[in-house]
Amino acid sequence: MSRPQVIDDEEHERVHDRVAAIDVAKDTGMVCTRTPHPSRPGARRAAVWTVKARMNAIRVLGRQLRRDGIEIVTLEPTSDYWRIWFFVLEACGLAVQLVSATQAKNLPGRPKTDRLDAMWLARLTENGLLRASFVPPKAVRDLRDYTRARARLIRERSRCWQRLEKLREGALIKLSSVASKLTTLSAQDMIKAMIAGQRDPEALAGLARRTMKAKHDALVQALDGMFDDHHGELAALLLDQIAALDAKIAQLGARAAELTAAMPAAWGIDADGTTGPGAGTSQMPRRRTQPPG
Repeated sequence: MSRPQVIDDEEHERVHDRVAAIDVAKDTGMVCTRTPHPSRPGARRAAVWTVKARMNAIRVLGRQLRRDGIEIVTLEPTSDYWRIWFFVLEACGLAVQLVSATQAKNLPGRPKTDRLDAMWLARLTENGLLRASFVPPKAVRDLRDYTRARARLIRERSRCWQRLEKLREGALIKLSSVASKLTTLSAQDMIKAMIAGQRDPEALAGLARRTMKAKHDALVQALDGMFDDHHGELAALLLDQIAALDAKIAQLGARAAELTAAMPAAWGIDADGTTGPGAGTSQMPRRRTQPPG
């Protein structure tokens, strides 16, 4: 039997000597710092106080934390309330990490109050027990805002086409049974003609283009309905809304393309704003793992 090896423990559990953690709420943040005790070697001292979630107050906090030599600040992603804390403290030159709330909750011993919660996060931070989430750089955040806004408008445009389809069905016009979808040029020409007052199925079917011309007889039957002026007024409103959405979608797409073109190729961003294998030459510089929702 070999003799046991004795290893002296020199507080190797502690990763950071000076840390801060903030329990974020809508209007305030409970701040806790943990630093070495000034007069008791080996002891730790915690300070806890409340700070308003305002730019100036957080800038003052950032300057104070820098004077105190804080190495890292931990935040939990409470709704979107964490953003002002993260971005302002980062601009103050501090290392800020955003951690998933489930990490701290899954560790035994987490307290319930905001004050004790901030102290708990600070203890976990100094021992390196929290894994930070990925927060993209500002250029990527800006691009994401444009692409998300564009995606929302595309969804809204789809809903407009669905409402137009429902309106057409209510007028007993079975155009989509022949044209398959209303977004084709032929279908749009027929709808615009009906809005303008054309009701003759033969005349409407004569507006078919290209391959749809071969479906003339089926179109005549499908366009024989009860489309009247009130249907036309509502359809015109929907087409106007779709045209406005088309313009905004194109505007956002062009802006996203400009931002993408200005990014370093090494970030791995494709022209459509996506990331992944084959996008660029390497992965975008990562602050942490996992996006904050």
